[in-house]
Amino acid sequence: MTDRFFLYARKSSESEERQALSIESQLQELRAYAAKEQLVIVEEFTEAMTAKQPGRPLFNHMVARLDSGDANGIIAWHPDRLARNSIDGGRLIYQLDTKHLHALKFPTFWFENTPQGKFMLQIAFGQSKYYVDNLSENVKRGLRHKLRNGIWPGWAPIGYLNDKNTRGIVIDPIKGPLVRKLFETYATNQYTLSDLKMMSDEWGLVSRSGKCLAKSHIQSILTHPFYYGLMRCRGELHNGTHAPLVSQSLFDQVQCTLRRHGKPNKRKKHLFPLLGLATCGTCHCAITAERQKGHHYYRCTKKRGRCNEPYVREESLAAQIDGALQRVTLSRAALDTLWAAWHDAHADVQRPIEQLKAEITEQLAATQAKLDRLLDLHLNGCIEQREYQHKKSALLNARVALEEKLQEKSTKGLGWLEPCQAFLKSLQDVATRPIDGDLASHKAMLKKVGSNLRITQKQLAWQYNGAWHLVADSSLHSGHLAASAAVAALTRPAAVAAGTCEKSRPLNEMLGD
Repeated sequence: MTDRFFLYARKSSESEERQALSIESQLQELRAYAAKEQLVIVEEFTEAMTAKQPGRPLFNHMVARLDSGDANGIIAWHPDRLARNSIDGGRLIYQLDTKHLHALKFPTFWFENTPQGKFMLQIAFGQSKYYVDNLSENVKRGLRHKLRNGIWPGWAPIGYLNDKNTRGIVIDPIKGPLVRKLFETYATNQYTLSDLKMMSDEWGLVSRSGKCLAKSHIQSILTHPFYYGLMRCRGELHNGTHAPLVSQSLFDQVQCTLRRHGKPNKRKKHLFPLLGLATCGTCHCAITAERQKGHHYYRCTKKRGRCNEPYVREESLAAQIDGALQRVTLSRAALDTLWAAWHDAHADVQRPIEQLKAEITEQLAATQAKLDRLLDLHLNGCIEQREYQHKKSALLNARVALEEKLQEKSTKGLGWLEPCQAFLKSLQDVATRPIDGDLASHKAMLKKVGSNLRITQKQLAWQYNGAWHLVADSSLHSGHLAASAAVAALTRPAAVAAGTCEKSRPLNEMLGD
C-alpha cells in the first residue's frame, strides 16, 4: 500500500523576523522534497503556535486523522516542528508502535521506522525539549540579573519609556507629568476612578497602543510601586534605579484613598460639580442638587424638618465663588514682589544641614547592611522565602523613606520658609486660575481658602482661613511694597497659615501702612 502523508509546517507565535524559517519557506521546501521523493500529500497543515506545551489544535486534529486512517505518514522540516514537549513526542512514538503511523519524512533529519530509528527520534525530541527548557532558564536568569541591578525587565509602564541607547528606563516627557497628575488628583480624595478616567481622556493620556485608559488600568497605575522607585515582580519588591515619578508619601496617601473608596457609591445620574461645597445656613443640613430644564439647582435636604430656604441656581453660586476668590487674587506685580522677598530671605536664613545629611546617609548604609545580611541568611537557608520577602519589603520601604528624607533636606529650606513657600504657591494658583475653569476646581480652591461655607437666602457666606482673611483685607493688591514690607508679608501670613501666629493683627499694620 502506498503511504499517504500529511504535510505539517509550524512556527512560533513570534514575529517573522525572529523565525529561523517561515511557514511559507517550509511549505516550499517540503513540497519540493515530496515531489523529489514521489510522496503523496493528502492534506497540508500550517500552525503558528509554540510547541513548548501540548494543546495545539491543528496538531491534535492531524494526529486524530492518523488514528482514523486518513493518512499514515507525516512530512515536516525537522522533528522540532512536530514536538518540543514530552507528551506530543510520546504520542508520535506510540503511533509508530501501534502502526497508525508508518513513516516520518524530514529533509533535514534521517528516520526509518525501526527500533534504532525510533531511538534516534526520541533523542531528537529530547534535544528539542532541552532547547526550550534551557532557553527558558537563560531568560529567567537574565530577568533575575536585571532585577538585582535595579532594571525593569520588560516594557516600561505608562509614564516611562524604554531607552534603546542605555537599555534603561526614563521618564516620558509627555505622559510622565500626566501620570503624576493622576496621583496628585486622586490623593485629594475629591474624585473617583470614573472621574480620573474622564480626566485622563481629556488630558490625552493613552496606553502604549494608543487606546484610552480603562478604570482598571488607572487603578493598576495607582497601586504600582514602580512609580515611587520600587519594582514588584512575583510578589517580591526590588529596588529600582529609575527616577521615581511620585514620592512615597504621595503613593501611600493614594493607597489610603483607594481603601476608603473600596465600596464606592452608586453612580449618580448627573454630575453636580458644586455638591459638598456648603451647608444650609438655617438648619445646617447638607445641600443637594436637582436638574430642571437644563439647569442645576441646589437646595437644602431638609433632613431635620421644614426649611424655607429657596433653591439657588448653579450659575449664581459660581459667580459668588468667583467673587470670593477675586478678593484674594493678587496682581502679577504683588506676586513678583513677594517671591523676590522670599528668595532673599531664603538665601539669608537657610540653616546648614550637612550634619543631618550625614546622619541620614549613615542610616542608609546601616539599612543596606541589613539587606545584605538578610540576603545571606536567605541564601544559607536560615529563613524561609515568605519571611525573607516580608522583611525585605519592610527594609526597602524604609530605605526609600530615608532617601526621600535626604532629598527633602537637601533641596528644601528650613523654618518658616517652607510653609511660606506653600502659601505663596497657593496665592499664585488662585491668581492664575482660568476664569472659565471648571467649577469643581474653583470649588476646591474656595474650600482651601475659606471654611464654614453656608447658603442663606441664595447667598453664599464663608470665613477666610488663617492668612487668607488678611490677604483679602490688605494692601497687597496694590503691588507697591517695599522689600522690608514684603518680607513681613511673607513671614506673618505663613505663620498664621501654619497656626503659629495670632490672627488679630491686621496685615496693613504689619506692612507699616
